[in-house]
Amino acid sequence: MRWNELAESAPGTLVPYDQRSYYKPDPLPPTRSLELDAPFYTTLSEATYWLGQLSGLSRELDFQPLLYTSLLRKEAMESAAIEGADIDYNALYSLETKQFDREANTDPAQCLQRADGVKDTREVLNYEAAVTRGIDAIDQGTSISEALLHELHEVLLSNVPDERVERNTIGSYKQQPNHLGAFLPPAPGAVDGLMDALLAYWRAGGNYHPLIDIALFHYQFETIHPNGDGNGRLGRLLITLQLYEEGYLKRPNLYLSEYFNRNKAEYVDRMEAIRAEGDWEAWLQFFITGIAHQAEEAVDRTIELEDLRKRYEETYGGVNYTKHKVACSLFEQPYLTSKTVQQRFDVTPATAMRAISDLVEEGLLEETTGKERNKEFRAREIFEILERPPTTY
Repeated sequence: MRWNELAESAPGTLVPYDQRSYYKPDPLPPTRSLELDAPFYTTLSEATYWLGQLSGLSRELDFQPLLYTSLLRKEAMESAAIEGADIDYNALYSLETKQFDREANTDPAQCLQRADGVKDTREVLNYEAAVTRGIDAIDQGTSISEALLHELHEVLLSNVPDERVERNTIGSYKQQPNHLGAFLPPAPGAVDGLMDALLAYWRAGGNYHPLIDIALFHYQFETIHPNGDGNGRLGRLLITLQLYEEGYLKRPNLYLSEYFNRNKAEYVDRMEAIRAEGDWEAWLQFFITGIAHQAEEAVDRTIELEDLRKRYEETYGGVNYTKHKVACSLFEQPYLTSKTVQQRFDVTPATAMRAISDLVEEGLLEETTGKERNKEFRAREIFEILERPPTTY
């Protein structure tokens, strides 16, 4: 649309700024009553139900590292993909494995955090680190605050080789206007007041059901667009932290960015319809539907991964052969090389390759590089579950 006039029902105003006007949203809550119908409340109930199922699984299962980190990694990859990143599981796990192979007796997750990669890889790693940092802060009693937002923003953009990043505003609000196509978000001088009001609304507990308030918060944050870069990533990350803070998630294993990534046009259209006309209801239906879909997806994948882990334990557990040890360790390290096996289990190169070859033949591992030397292998069935497209929508 053309951003030179707004409907009377728009929850914001156009403020002259240089040769254009920026959009200044009204503070939350919406000034009119929300007209939420029975189908919406059905969707809200479904979202709450599936979040409860996911949270229950997180409490009940003896979560192996992969069951936790793989779904967090899926969210990080989907969020980066929305920004145009081109990355897949193989690239991330290959990077992790190569670093592990260079550093014997080191936790793979620690290796990955230290590894340097290209811009897209670094964005994903930073997203994982920022989510983890946010969860730790909430566990220590910190709520969503300006200080936490600045800290997470710094984690998200640190060491990202991108000329578009305002280096002098990493970890702080923007100093230059930013544009979303023809839409001009609030000018830098308006950001402090708008963000103070938004954070105050959240700290006060909002006005609606928590999931509705999270949807309203996300719209408002993205409309304010307070940072020079990284607003989309930070805004999506905050959804996970708010769900965790409100007790809907026991672990950050909901990957809502997959839904946004597959419905980009509608995501933008629904936000613009609020800005221009005040159509809150369509946005809320879209957002809550996404939570319901993705929570159900996360439940399905978690159960499949746990069932697969149990099958491996039943088939290969309790036997002290290298092949069996490797099979039972795939949920800790699903991507490996011969050197990985040598280091982890203190075996010879011949023993390591024999164990890998047996597991390839039995369908647990597959080679990923197509090389004759320096081969890399991944847990075939695990990655099939992780990479599968959504099945609930």
